Amino acid sequence: MEQKILGVIGGMGPKATSVFFDKIVNKTEAHKDQDHLNMVILNHTTLPDRTNAILTNTGETFLDAVKNDFKLLEAAGVSNIAIPCNTSHYFYEELQKLTKIPIINMVEETIKEIHDMYGDDTKIGILATNGTIRSGIYADVCKKYKLELLVPNDSLQEKVMDIIYNNVKSDLDVDSSELEQLIKHLVEKENCKTVILACTELSCIKLSDEAERHTIDAMNVLVERSILRSGKRLK
Repeated sequence: MEQKILGVIGGMGPKATSVFFDKIVNKTEAHKDQDHLNMVILNHTTLPDRTNAILTNTGETFLDAVKNDFKLLEAAGVSNIAIPCNTSHYFYEELQKLTKIPIINMVEETIKEIHDMYGDDTKIGILATNGTIRSGIYADVCKKYKLELLVPNDSLQEKVMDIIYNNVKSDLDVDSSELEQLIKHLVEKENCKTVILACTELSCIKLSDEAERHTIDAMNVLVERSILRSGKRLK
């Protein structure tokens, strides 16, 4: 397969973008530098907050801010674009209209993978920002693939947001047990077959093997699709 350049619109947040890049390197079958992906990463940290844009109906501010990123990636000759931010995929259709370069749809690819693994009528949980939850982007795709999506109650969702915004984005040490308890609740109390980690900030937290066994990390799905579409093999 022809080797292609991957474009990345990152900075949402910077730590998540760093983790995304590390995962690309670690999951690519490579024995020398030249076996790895050619990538152009735009760490656009000043993009408006996606959750706020959704909840305040000001998405045009985000779309206006990201327009030039597509021009830069087009000039760089990239073949596919990855955006390691779940919440931003609320604007996926509008984003795709801004460029002719295919944008890998992290949300749809994640749900497709879950459906391939478990089939119709599977009950799955989700841990994400308020913006991702309220936008319904995962719920809509779940309906398309005949999956049942369970959204955390207000109390649990508050804990999720605290982990994302007051710990990871604030660059504070994160106790993985807090996230693991949320996963355990959704699996054992709510009978979810698996739990989607639908915020790339959550991908920055190292989970125990037991917790990982009950989760599907949307960032990992995006990493794998990015490698394969760039003409490389998975390790």
